Amino acid sequence: MAGFLGLKFPSLFAKPASLSSLAGVVAAAVPISNAQTRERLRMKQIFQEARERCRNDPLDGVRFTLDEFHDALDQCDFGFPVGSKIKGTVFMTDDNGAHVDIFGKSSAYLPLHEACLYKVKHVAEAGIHPGSQEEFIVVGENAEDDCLVLSLRSIQWDLAWERCRQLQLEDAPIKGKVIGGNKGGVVVIVEGLHGFIPFSQITMKASAEELMNKELLLKFMEVDQEQSKLVLSNCKAIASSQVQYGIGSVVTGIIQNVKPYGAFVDIGGISGLLHVSQISHDHISDISKVLQPGDTLKVMVLNHDHVRNRLSLSTKKLEPTPGDMIRNPKLVFEKADEMAQLFMRRIAQAEAMAHEDMLRYQIEEVL
Repeated sequence: MAGFLGLKFPSLFAKPASLSSLAGVVAAAVPISNAQTRERLRMKQIFQEARERCRNDPLDGVRFTLDEFHDALDQCDFGFPVGSKIKGTVFMTDDNGAHVDIFGKSSAYLPLHEACLYKVKHVAEAGIHPGSQEEFIVVGENAEDDCLVLSLRSIQWDLAWERCRQLQLEDAPIKGKVIGGNKGGVVVIVEGLHGFIPFSQITMKASAEELMNKELLLKFMEVDQEQSKLVLSNCKAIASSQVQYGIGSVVTGIIQNVKPYGAFVDIGGISGLLHVSQISHDHISDISKVLQPGDTLKVMVLNHDHVRNRLSLSTKKLEPTPGDMIRNPKLVFEKADEMAQLFMRRIAQAEAMAHEDMLRYQIEEVL
């Protein structure tokens, strides 16, 4: 059992010690001086007095009253004007936004619609969580709740325009998703901003409804933040990034539209026609039973029309056995590269044989 002040007492369950042995234990204890005892008592008294003072009269000895302290706070300007940037820490979120500690007299609030350039259902989708530290911009004040209204969207808005200006200077391509349209063109989302593409600047001949939710390769034509005007071009992007597709190359595309005579396939912004006669070795009476818009295909390039920027395509050449595009299109997709290599070897062999025949004919003519 532990002792007091360094003394060690025998266990209650141990055999009683003799008087001589107990005297040895007491003699071995470390003595405490009277000066140390007085110091401990003095410190104890000081702590007790401080505790009572904090409990009963916490302002005892303070040179100003609590009312004077509040008056001093009111005389100081801790306000943040609209448009100013402040740093804060999110301490709570709800379905409508986030509560932010800005280290002022009151907290601030970030509404859901000000959390991000994109539409989100909860601030968590914009990466806002309790503990998040961000730089916000003050966009207003809620007098009813006595709190500031903050925004991240305004900061992201300026950054997005700066990004678009930089991309225009670099003449760099960017992808945009079609979200709407009218008689003149379509509306796309780029860098979180709304941009417009005139139909004259779209390589594919399609309506706004047909282009809805599709991603297009684009380049900027006009970037005007003051007028909130973004004009883009699909034709300009395709022309500068046009790929020279060789005959026999295999490319992946997405079916855009299906007609009785064939299917139109989008390949990196270039439109290609998969004619009904080039779908399969077997006869196809109804293309819609074999191909659907949105399907992903591997196709072989038969021809590249650089003037109209159109490709002639084939899946017929990629069939391991005739009719596989009808019976097992998945197999055609998996074996496409292998079949293309086989096709190219056959072409090379045929060209070599034709060259030999031509040489033989020329020799016979000379003889």
